[in-house]
Amino acid sequence: MRGKVYFTVFFALTLVHVYAKSNSCISPEEALQHVGKDVCVTAHVYRVVDAGEGVHFLDVCSPETSDEDCHFFILSLSRDEKSVGDLNALAGREIRIRGTVHTIQGHGEITLSTRNQLHGGKEKFQPNPRLLKSFSAENGGQAFRARNGTMGQHGVHFHHRGK
Repeated sequence: MRGKVYFTVFFALTLVHVYAKSNSCISPEEALQHVGKDVCVTAHVYRVVDAGEGVHFLDVCSPETSDEDCHFFILSLSRDEKSVGDLNALAGREIRIRGTVHTIQGHGEITLSTRNQLHGGKEKFQPNPRLLKSFSAENGGQAFRARNGTMGQHGVHFHHRGK
């Protein structure tokens, strides 16, 4: 009986720890310590800045903070306008955003590419356009090279070595 109680308590504490860890977010000030990582950031959106051509910045630094002391922002690009919706509705609100932290000119940044990121979802996959060019069938590009084979029309043809 005592073993079941200990197991139940241990199991409950483990669940609480896992839940707390999965729901924990960092502050914008901590973002630069997590470059390249998929994190959740809790921030107050003071204003939405329209930079033109469909690019928007969500300003998460207070008006009293100088530009030099503001080390994090949220970026939304024109290609994602439909999937993020009206960003002006976020002004004056506390948000939680999930995404990969990048650096731009020494500032931390998360790109808001889909509204789902505000509810714990992942950002949209954005293929690297430079890699896409090299994969083109028109110029004979290959997606990858196998060390023990060559690329053919339908994939990799492996070279079998006899003993």
